[in-house]
Amino acid sequence: MMNILNIALKEFFGMFIDDGALALLTLLLIAAVAVLVKFAHVDALLVAVLFLLTCLLILAESLARAARQRFQGKQPRA
Repeated sequence: MMNILNIALKEFFGMFIDDGALALLTLLLIAAVAVLVKFAHVDALLVAVLFLLTCLLILAESLARAARQRFQGKQPRA
């Protein structure tokens, strides 16, 4: 019974965090943006553009890594 519960919990959390590096980089980006806005008093429009571009770079890196792993015959890590 406990084994089934462990599998169910892993699947549940896997729906939200499929790529650990993607999740970690996104959380670090959110923290950096918060620091820029709250403490460095950087213009909100500049921070929004920086946030968008950085999100796109993080996503592109994640996609490239997954494609590279698939091309090499490896399955992406969950």
